[in-house]
Amino acid sequence: MKKKLLITGVSGFLGWNLTQQACENWDVFGIAYSHPVDISNVNVNRINLTEYGALKDSFSQIKPDAVIHAAAMTDPNECQNYPSLSRKINVDVSVNIAGLCSDLGIPCVFTSTDLVFNGLHAPYHEDSEVSPVSLYGEQKAIAEEEMINRYPNMTVCRMPLMFGDPGPVATSFIQPMINDLSKGKSLNLFVDEIRTPVSGHAAAKGLLLMLDCFTGLIHLGGNERISRYDFGMLLCSAFDLDKARLNPCKQSDMQMVAPRPPDVSLTSDKAFALGYQPLALAEELEKLFLNG
Repeated sequence: MKKKLLITGVSGFLGWNLTQQACENWDVFGIAYSHPVDISNVNVNRINLTEYGALKDSFSQIKPDAVIHAAAMTDPNECQNYPSLSRKINVDVSVNIAGLCSDLGIPCVFTSTDLVFNGLHAPYHEDSEVSPVSLYGEQKAIAEEEMINRYPNMTVCRMPLMFGDPGPVATSFIQPMINDLSKGKSLNLFVDEIRTPVSGHAAAKGLLLMLDCFTGLIHLGGNERISRYDFGMLLCSAFDLDKARLNPCKQSDMQMVAPRPPDVSLTSDKAFALGYQPLALAEELEKLFLNG
């Protein structure tokens, strides 16, 4: 009999990718609330994670053998606009889940973000000092610390920018880009925002690997440091889109609600040594095009 894996946020892009990978080896249970979703071979429960009683009851009913907590309020602008709600979701819920996993003594993986850094001292290692510039990054940094304090044997995975095929509800950031470019629209992309992106497929495989073999803090970035603009160029090459529609710009050219760090590229050597193997970006994008 397969062990039970509980994944929060299964209607989100990362959560959906996790369900697609996990079903082979786990009996998967999912939690979604704002966007109920049906996923083949996944027992999806509609639970408001901010209601602790309902969350605790779900743990009692499911009796999970492990948990991956992927649910979050991830839009930095929304977090900036709604600080109380976003803190409740990103911090309070996360700490409660760490506590419930601690009580049961089961593996717990938390998906954090590269935005816990200010972007001035990249590339970042696991022991680099956190210094978020947005409320979203601040909330994730607080959640990391408080969850580990509550459950020292858990795993915190800092995730990079992610892309890939859309799920039934959520897309990644590339779908609007492809849609706009296909319609002949132009896109302004930053040349001074640097990330280490990975596909949702690779990210999910990495999280499941860490669930099995690692506790503590670890980075799951990709192999390549790349700007938003250069990523757009790779996307155009893979999907046969017009590169001339991409306009290079700088962060200072655009007004944004939430501040954005310039370079939050992650060093992920620790994860690579454990068997985490994201593909080259060009190869991953070509696969997406061929499978689409």
